[in-house]
Amino acid sequence: MAKKTVDELSIGDWASNARTISEADVYGFGGIIGDLNPLHTDEVAAARSVFGKRVAHGMLTASLLSGVLAHQLPGNGTIFLEMNVKFLAPVFFGDTVTARVEVTEIVKRRVTLACTCTNQHGEAVLEGEAKVLAPKG
Repeated sequence: MAKKTVDELSIGDWASNARTISEADVYGFGGIIGDLNPLHTDEVAAARSVFGKRVAHGMLTASLLSGVLAHQLPGNGTIFLEMNVKFLAPVFFGDTVTARVEVTEIVKRRVTLACTCTNQHGEAVLEGEAKVLAPKG
């Protein structure tokens, strides 16, 4: 889907992008935000966790939605106003996550989008909603 101004948006418009989560992604993200929790960084400690192995940060998964909003829909010039997410399942190193946004409401320049992230098995790992200020025409 091409980038759109608020005047070109319609309810039901959607866009998505996929990324395979690497160890480097998790360590880089953890270093930036200061979260080097053993659940993310220590194979032995993570093996004893409820997940049985290392997992990506939930906010790393959520941040994939930002890329879709910034570069695809609405696109360049989009300003984040609000985001609510529920983490439904873990994302493991090597998982391919598809982040998808869909326009559900448009009020002037304020756009509400349903947000989902699924893994390579089609399982939802995150769901939520974003509110953005879309670019002007």
